[in-house]
Amino acid sequence: MQVVVIGAGLAGLCAARDLVDAGHSVTVLEKSRASGGRCATRRIGDATFDHGAQFFTARSAEFTAMVEQWITLGIAREWCRGFGAGDGHSRYCGTAGMTTIAKHLATGLDVRYNALAFDIRPEGGAWVVMLDDASRFVADAVVVTCPIPQALSLLAHTDLEVPDGIRTITYDKTIAALVVVQGGTNVPEPGGVQSGDAVFSFIADNHRKGISACGALTFHANAAFSEEHWWNDADATHRLLLEHARPWIGDATIVDHQPKRWRMATPRTIWPEQSWAQRRIVLAGDAFAGPRVEGAVLSGRAAARHLLT
Repeated sequence: MQVVVIGAGLAGLCAARDLVDAGHSVTVLEKSRASGGRCATRRIGDATFDHGAQFFTARSAEFTAMVEQWITLGIAREWCRGFGAGDGHSRYCGTAGMTTIAKHLATGLDVRYNALAFDIRPEGGAWVVMLDDASRFVADAVVVTCPIPQALSLLAHTDLEVPDGIRTITYDKTIAALVVVQGGTNVPEPGGVQSGDAVFSFIADNHRKGISACGALTFHANAAFSEEHWWNDADATHRLLLEHARPWIGDATIVDHQPKRWRMATPRTIWPEQSWAQRRIVLAGDAFAGPRVEGAVLSGRAAARHLLT
C-alpha cells in the first residue's frame, strides 16, 4: 500500500512509523522545514527554547510504554512532578528540547520538507495529493494530521461526509515571547509556572529545565490575551508582552528577545474518537480523543491501525 501522510507533527510521524514498520510505502509531506509541529525547539545564539509544547504527561498504558522506551534511548527524561505545589505526576520533555522526540520518530522515514499540500482529489480509484509547486503524489490512502480547518480545505474536492462535530472544531491562538536573559529571574523551581498570572498560561525557564546553556525564558500568553491582541500591530503586542513579563524576569538583564505566534495552538473541542476515516482518507491529530502530545501520538497510531485492518 502506498500512503501519503500530510503533516510531520507527532501524529503524522507516529502514523508513518507504524505503517512503514508494517511494510508499507509512506511519504510524509511537511510544509515547514522541520518536523515536530508544535513540538518545536528554537535557538537564539547560545540559548535554546521550547517555544511550543513545553512538556508531556503519560496517562495511558500505551503511551507510558512509549515514553519508557524513549527514556531508555536517551531522547526523553522526567523534568519534574508538577509545578507549584505539584501533584506528583511526572512531566517529561525531550533531552535536548521537544524536537528531540520528533527527530527520533522521523529517523528513517521519507519526509519531504517545504512540501505544501493544498488539494486531495480522487483519480482512477486512488487519491492524488497536489502540492503548491504542481507536483503530484498518488496514493492508496492518505492520513491528514494538520489542524482541522486546513484539513477541510484539503478535502474540498472530495465528496467525503465529514461530521459537523469535526467541521466545527476551532482553535485557541497563542502569542509567545522568547527572552534571552543573564542573571537570576523570578521563575521558581522547577523552572515552570502554569497560569502564573492574568496574562500567561505558561512560563518556562529553559535553563532550569535543562535544555539551554544560558538563561532562556518562554512566555506563552493565555487564550484570552492572544485572541484580544492577535490582529493588533505585532511589534506593539510583543512589547506589551515583554512588559507583562517583567515581574517574572526580575533583575535579570534582557540580552535578546523574539516573538512567536501559534494561530491554531490548542483545539477548543475534541472529537471523541482517536481518528476519523472514510474511503481510506484518515483524519488524525491532537483534536481527536485527547489534546496535546499524548493525544496526538495515540491519534496517529490509531490512524495507522485503521489502514492496517
